[in-house]
Amino acid sequence: MSERRFTLCDHIALTETAGGAVLLNQRTGQYWQLNATATLLARTLRRGATAAEAAAALAAHHPAAADRAAADVTAFLTTLTEAGALTPARTGKTP
Repeated sequence: MSERRFTLCDHIALTETAGGAVLLNQRTGQYWQLNATATLLARTLRRGATAAEAAAALAAHHPAAADRAAADVTAFLTTLTEAGALTPARTGKTP
């Protein structure tokens, strides 16, 4: 699993709801309704977590599904990256 860190793009707002959260693209108005599991991943990634760290958080929260955590995180990362909602986090290093 990648050690690259990810975070939500600056134009993406995360608003938590009773059953999960909503991600809103403030530029386009597109939004995604997240269930509780996806909300956990979004929160973890918003802090600049790696895919492996997000999978570990998911496995800790849902031990019965730990064997699927890495694949679920990869699918989540792919979907949100392709939608322009997620980006590699800045590391603070200058080129």
